[in-house]
Amino acid sequence: MKKLSSSGIVRPFFLIIIIILVSLPMGFYGMYLYLAPSLPDMSSLKKAPLLKPLQVYTADNQLIAEYGGKLSIPVKYEQIPPTFIHAFLAAEDSSFFEHNGISFKGLGRALTESVTGSDVQTGGSTITMQVAKNYYLSPDRTLRRKLTEVFLARKIEQNLTKQEILAAYVNKIFLGKNAYGIAAAARVYYNKNIGELTTAQMAMIAGLPKAPSKYNPVVNPERALERRNWILGRMLQLGYINQNQYQQAVAEPINLNMIDRSVSNVFPYVGEMVRSELVEHFGEQAVDSGYKVYTTVDSNRQRYAEQSIQDGLEAYDRRHGWRGPEAHDKPLKQFIAYANTYPAQVIKVNNNSFDALMQDGSTVTVNWSGMSWVRPYRNANSVGGAPSNASQIVKVKDIIRLRPNEGKTVWSLVQVPKVQGQLIAINPNDGAIEAVVGGYNFYQSKFNRAVQGWRQPGSTIKPFVYALALERGMTPYSMVNDSPITIGKWSPRNSDGRYLGMIPLRRALYLSRNTVSVRLLQNVGIERTRQLFMDFGLQEDQIPRNYTIALGTPQVLPIQMATGYATFANGGYRIQPHFITRIEDAAGKVIYEAKPEYACIPCISNPNTNNQQQTVKADESKDKVTEISNQTLDEAFAASEAQITPADTAQTAKANSDYRQAQRILKSSSAYDMANILRDVIQHGTGRAALKIGRDDLGGKTGTTNDAKDAWFAGFNGNLVAIAWVGFDQPRTLGRREYGGVAALPIWTNFMGKSLKDTPSAWVRLDKEAKDPISRDKLQIQQSEDKKEYRASPPLARPLYRPAPPAPVRSTQNDFSDLPGTTPVTDEQPIVPAKKQPPAMGSNSQNPPPKEKDGIEHLINQIQ
Repeated sequence: MKKLSSSGIVRPFFLIIIIILVSLPMGFYGMYLYLAPSLPDMSSLKKAPLLKPLQVYTADNQLIAEYGGKLSIPVKYEQIPPTFIHAFLAAEDSSFFEHNGISFKGLGRALTESVTGSDVQTGGSTITMQVAKNYYLSPDRTLRRKLTEVFLARKIEQNLTKQEILAAYVNKIFLGKNAYGIAAAARVYYNKNIGELTTAQMAMIAGLPKAPSKYNPVVNPERALERRNWILGRMLQLGYINQNQYQQAVAEPINLNMIDRSVSNVFPYVGEMVRSELVEHFGEQAVDSGYKVYTTVDSNRQRYAEQSIQDGLEAYDRRHGWRGPEAHDKPLKQFIAYANTYPAQVIKVNNNSFDALMQDGSTVTVNWSGMSWVRPYRNANSVGGAPSNASQIVKVKDIIRLRPNEGKTVWSLVQVPKVQGQLIAINPNDGAIEAVVGGYNFYQSKFNRAVQGWRQPGSTIKPFVYALALERGMTPYSMVNDSPITIGKWSPRNSDGRYLGMIPLRRALYLSRNTVSVRLLQNVGIERTRQLFMDFGLQEDQIPRNYTIALGTPQVLPIQMATGYATFANGGYRIQPHFITRIEDAAGKVIYEAKPEYACIPCISNPNTNNQQQTVKADESKDKVTEISNQTLDEAFAASEAQITPADTAQTAKANSDYRQAQRILKSSSAYDMANILRDVIQHGTGRAALKIGRDDLGGKTGTTNDAKDAWFAGFNGNLVAIAWVGFDQPRTLGRREYGGVAALPIWTNFMGKSLKDTPSAWVRLDKEAKDPISRDKLQIQQSEDKKEYRASPPLARPLYRPAPPAPVRSTQNDFSDLPGTTPVTDEQPIVPAKKQPPAMGSNSQNPPPKEKDGIEHLINQIQ
């Protein structure tokens, strides 16, 4: 009988084993061939990543804002202390210098620790695999990603040395608290360089990659200490430290020394302008780029501007009464403190005082002196009677705002204004923005009204019309007619209802006579006026083609008005506003530098050029004129030039050749005459409240739109232009008596008084050698065939000139057909802007509101 053999069973079994053993490497190799084309290049690993916050500085090198928060300080392998290397090897990959990127020993140990439930596991990934994951891969837990990680680890091992791999690892790894890399972690947690850390501190940092939040010494000190001591034990076990070093390190407390790295956004409107500009040009990664942005903003003038806006808006708000508590019976934590106002909840009301709970849990008392200003608000034109006790002002559970004195010993009741405002100040020589405030407070409203808020300028636009009259041959002493006028069905009137007859042109402007402005526009022409408006910086499609533009119906931005008034201050040149001087990358290399055009290039090397006044002050009487002869001007020039040597002249000429000359848009004589007329506005007209500054080098113009919905003051001296505006975001009346000289002028006066304190007098120069502006008909810009290009509002860069549009054919029958309240008498269609009025600020409506009609200005006797 034959014996049965088991070979029939055994042979197929071994065959299956052999097939599996052969298939695994073949499949693995096949996967490699499939994924290899998608594996990234290794060159980026040799350049350590850098993550630093975007920093914003003022012109006087004050750090005012930081964005991003991530911190990474790359180090070379040679700079890493050996003990630090040993700590990471003990924590993450003790066989790092032995394996080829994949450690089966480490995978086995990780599996064992996972089964036993150890809370301080080392993990199965090698340092090389973690480098692959951190630099190139997403955190997704998929088979494809894990295989890619393995293949990448092998490729990294083939292209980089072990030292380069380890350096890449310690520079990229996230270690909590926005720290990327060991140098950043040493700075964040201990405020030290890596060479100054103790063994215990190195072990603490080495324990963070596993789970930066779970083992963070700030939020979980007990777990962090447990993991640190486990790593120290591993270091002892592997022979990296001896028993004495181990015991000393284990006994060391955590000893964190974390400095406050957060930088208060001191001037948030400025910071946000910079951040949004860089994100627009460089992308979101700009906030962690380490760029240093140096702005044109002067920290002192910016501080004055913010305080002036706050004081001016609060003064308006108090004039119009107490609107009641901010809320009632709401959680106090929902409210934030800003503008030196602190939210509080009323907990007890006495006869002449009340107690309030602050957000920090403390209780304060507000006495009668801190709320005696209160008058109940009725409407924009009236307030109620004074209350007699505290219960008429607040009730228990009311959410109100309080403001302390300097020592926080006395508290007063305040309210956040609903009215808004803005102030922007620029250097008229080069357009550098020296201060910009876009609202009452950035944390109340981030909308920047200085560069985003379209409004009607009212009478502040009149000097642009008068300037064209001067360009066309009139003088400040030309007689103009202030009498009733009717154009079609439109009859503009002066705000006081009176007419002065024939008066000098300069007096008509400083008394802001509406009928004279309209007559001047008739004389110089609508199209020429619109062209000059665009030269001043206004946007073409926001300027109507009718006579109401003489009274302020175009839509403007405050920065545009600042650009226009700078032309008067600098002697006739169009400058371009800008707020960034230069940008440096994280290594200190300049990657951008502004190259502005200058109105007065010699003024760069000799700032006192504008301080040599060449004018003789007009007599204080309204109509007495003091003329300046050419001999007077020659003597002034000779006196100033006598101190300059030929050597100085040659050196200055060489230096000045590096600068670009701004384009002249007004004759020097026209700008000079207009500046002097605007000085009369302060000396004799609607801006007399500015005389309290005590300077003779100030000029400006008030502006109030219809129903007092906007209040303006635009003013300057030879070195600084400032525009103040007050109004509601959703346009409504400020009140019957809230003219430009009442609501906006105090803000301007407060700012300019502080900004120009202890500075020499500076006024506009008359340049006898200046050439006339280049003919606008000779300058052209390219236009897209499918898209009409408009002059964009500053500070966007656009060509200064465009071809003047052909003037429409008009006759005495249809010349006034596009004015308010009229209808065409022929088939000719009125010319209208391509765009309608921009939506009201803060509105998302697609349908713009109807445009305002003519602006109204008020005489000084009405202001008083």
